[in-house]
Amino acid sequence: MNQPAVVLLSGGLDSATVLAMARAEGYACHALSFDYGQRHGAELRAAERVAEAAGVVDRKRIHLGLDAIGGSALTDDSIAVPNQLQEGVIPVTYVPARNTVFLAFALGYAEVLNATDIFIGVNAVDYSGYPDCRPAFVEAFQTLANLATKAGVEGAKFRIHTPLITLSKAEIIRKGMALGVDYGLTVSCYSADESGRACGVCDACRLRAAGFAAAGAPDPTRYF
Repeated sequence: MNQPAVVLLSGGLDSATVLAMARAEGYACHALSFDYGQRHGAELRAAERVAEAAGVVDRKRIHLGLDAIGGSALTDDSIAVPNQLQEGVIPVTYVPARNTVFLAFALGYAEVLNATDIFIGVNAVDYSGYPDCRPAFVEAFQTLANLATKAGVEGAKFRIHTPLITLSKAEIIRKGMALGVDYGLTVSCYSADESGRACGVCDACRLRAAGFAAAGAPDPTRYF
C-alpha cells in the first residue's frame, strides 16, 4: 500500500499544487482543511472540489474559529483587506499563528494515521511576508514534531514537506499544469464572493494573476 501523508488543503492554487505533487510521489493523501473563521466559505468549497478531482483517500474539515481572537483582516470584518502592501511590513492579512495551529492539527492527524509525512504549500518567494511561511519556521516545527509526539519519541521521523517554498508563482503554476491541476477549481482571493468569484485587487489576486501571466498560461480565475 502507498505510504499515507497528510496534505493541508485550503482550496487555493498553492495547496492544490502540493496535493498533486504528493500524489505524483505515490503518497496516499489525506486532505485536511480548516474552517477557521475566514471571511468566506468559497475556499472551503474549492477544497472539496480539488480533493474530489484529485481522488484523495479521505478529506477532513476542522472547525477552529480563529475569528474568536481576531487580529487579522481575514478573520475580523472590522479590518479592511488591503489593496497595496507596504514594503517590509507584515500585512494585516497575516492570521496570528495560523500555520502553527494548522500544522499542529496535521501532526496529530498524522500520528493517528501512523503517517510521518505532512505536506504544506508555504512559499518564501512570491508571498506576502508572513513569518510562518519561512524555511526557519518549517524546520523549527519539524524539530518540535519529533520531540513532542509519542511516535517521535518512539523513533518515528516526521517530515514537513514544503515543495513550493523556493518556487515563484509562475513555477508553481507550470508544475501544477504539468500534473494536470485544474486551477479553475481553486479560489485564492481574500475577498471572494460566495460563488468563488475574485476581487482582482487584493494581494492574493495580484500574485495569482502575475503568476499566470509570467507562466504564459491562461488565467481561469472568475472575477466579480
